[in-house]
Amino acid sequence: MANTQGPEGNYDPAGSTQMFRAFVDDESQGGRRAAAAQSSGPRIGLILGVVVALVVIAGVAWLALK
Repeated sequence: MANTQGPEGNYDPAGSTQMFRAFVDDESQGGRRAAAAQSSGPRIGLILGVVVALVVIAGVAWLALK
């Protein structure tokens, strides 16, 4: 991959243009649906974590002010 050519024929030593095109092609073939389905799990965990943290902080504040 060291001698890849960019879209204008410019030398691309890292082959980043080719990697970017592969990424874009993967996304257009349904990668977005799979990524959206996978990200809902961690998002729910994050929301629950924030709610638990707020409950703990509220409990500590209530005990401190009691």
